Amino acid sequence: MLAKRWVDYEDTAAAHRLVTSHLRLVAKIAIGYRHYGLPVADLISEGNIGLMRAVKKFDPDRGFRLATYAMWWIKASLNEFVLNSWSMVKIGTLAAQKKLFFNLRRIKSRLRLLESGDLAPEHVTTIATELGVEEHDVVAMNRRMAGRDSSLNLPVGEGGTEIQDLMADQADNQEVAYARNEELSKGRQLISQALGALTEREREIFVERRLAENPPTLEELGTRYGVSRERIRQIEVKAFEKVRDLVQAGFIPEAA
Repeated sequence: MLAKRWVDYEDTAAAHRLVTSHLRLVAKIAIGYRHYGLPVADLISEGNIGLMRAVKKFDPDRGFRLATYAMWWIKASLNEFVLNSWSMVKIGTLAAQKKLFFNLRRIKSRLRLLESGDLAPEHVTTIATELGVEEHDVVAMNRRMAGRDSSLNLPVGEGGTEIQDLMADQADNQEVAYARNEELSKGRQLISQALGALTEREREIFVERRLAENPPTLEELGTRYGVSRERIRQIEVKAFEKVRDLVQAGFIPEAA
């Protein structure tokens, strides 16, 4: 009667009654998926979506019970949720791959291989034959299921602690960062002082050749200053040696 009221008159109250009357069925099916490591509350929520789709498409004139019809929609919704939640990389799109994903754990459990890691060749052959898939697909799926992505927001123990809260910070601590900034500041100051000790032409050539992002060629600088490229090279080398010696002379070694 409720289903007819929904089909014939789109009575939302009747549809709501049909959904709420089958929530225990959703919970029972969803609990069967808890071994995939997903929160039961999320599984039940996804199962409820499948139930609502079933109610929307249910035809009472075919003579089937709503619970029987809804079971397939609930499982389909849960299957998609598990596949999409298992990894950032989509695991299976073909029917055979989905069948392999959802049956591999069951067969491994029967063969007592849940904690075995990589499968032995004879076990791969057995599983591939039973499911009608290629052996290399069994090996690949087994490895991908073993390497499931983990969220950094997964809770650890009690108290609201998450995985990311326990990860070590890879950044330098304040002391190291301060020492590095001091060293860089001192280095810039020494280079600035050393450049001030060069002649104007030496400083310009040194900056152009050693500090510019796109340094000009020796020939280009030679044309600009009206000298040979070899002369530019000599001035560059001489300026570099002066800067190096002045910077090294101003360096104070740290205490051992």
